[in-house]
Amino acid sequence: RERLGESGGGSVQAGGSLTLSCAASEYTGACMGWFRQAPGKAREGVASISMLTDSTYNSDSTKDRFTISKDNAKKTLTLQMNNLKPEDTATYYCAASMPGMTNCPSLYEFVYVYWGQGTQVTVSS
Repeated sequence: RERLGESGGGSVQAGGSLTLSCAASEYTGACMGWFRQAPGKAREGVASISMLTDSTYNSDSTKDRFTISKDNAKKTLTLQMNNLKPEDTATYYCAASMPGMTNCPSLYEFVYVYWGQGTQVTVSS
């Protein structure tokens, strides 16, 4: 069973930056991504990366501010978040697909079967 552990969340003022990390033990799948869920709202995709091609895809609201990357040797997924806005406040989750998933990068939740516990990001105005 894949285990995912997020870290790096915290509180920051608008315009600031945070870096989230996801440790993926023994992961050999095809696709990883970041999702977020704000209170009272549905979970939404933020960014995704193909572990095979390094292709990435961001949501429209984050594509000019957030960067997803991976370190294969360290089995780590990273989300660099710049120019944070109050509307970015949410719990952020790392997610991973089954091996063999070809629909990647993707922000569709059905692609992902492994999820982390989440890390809180709070942006104040």
